[in-house]
Amino acid sequence: MTYFDCWAEVAGALLSQALAGEPELAESLPRPLGAGAFGWAATLEGEVEGRFAVLVDGAVLETPLVGEGMDQKAGWKELVGETFGAAAGELLARAGKKCKVANVEEIAEQSQISSAFQLRSGDRTWTILVRDELRVVEAAAKPQAAVQAAPETDAPEAPVGRPEAPSPGLLPGLTPGLELLLDVELEASLRFGAREMPLGEILDLGPGDVVELDRHVADPVDLIVGDKIVARGEVVLVNGNFGLRVTEVAAPRKRLESVRCLF
Repeated sequence: MTYFDCWAEVAGALLSQALAGEPELAESLPRPLGAGAFGWAATLEGEVEGRFAVLVDGAVLETPLVGEGMDQKAGWKELVGETFGAAAGELLARAGKKCKVANVEEIAEQSQISSAFQLRSGDRTWTILVRDELRVVEAAAKPQAAVQAAPETDAPEAPVGRPEAPSPGLLPGLTPGLELLLDVELEASLRFGAREMPLGEILDLGPGDVVELDRHVADPVDLIVGDKIVARGEVVLVNGNFGLRVTEVAAPRKRLESVRCLF
């Protein structure tokens, strides 16, 4: 499983869900792009590094795929940027290779093509070209340190009938007895953002309308249990389903408070 494989899978799912008409993305033979082609190149760092570029047929801007009345090119920039980050998360989940998008820059042309795709919506098709310049970073061989045998010591035996001290658990310092609740299943939800809206605007909502939230697409989302934030992370795609790659977690006692509020 490579970053390209993950990107193709993520892009196919994301573009179909986010664009009007639910277009399909399928790999195809390369075709020359006309004037007005646009795209972006991501610079990746980590266990996979290099550049990964995506160039889109400029004719796609003539169709409001990202929503009526919206800046089509800005919408495509956001979508392509999401595919870069989501593919990195998918690569970690599927192949265990960790990398991150360090930079995204706009490009106007691409001289060498690795793969080509067709985005199909009804009787319309648009070409998307990909240039894959990534490489897997081989881990440097670490010199094996000489292992010295530790001197043997006579450890005192524990008295017969005296229980050994329990090993520290995942949540140290919990009230005795709470370990019985560790197998209880709780409902967790993701919060992408919020917005206050007048009732009139809510009643006027219709299919195709876009509600802007108070959170940028690159900001972490919250994992909520009860009414408490227990973790934050990045949204990824795992086998076609949305998931959360955790980047930060609350302290154990803070997470415990979210459980207490449910009882």
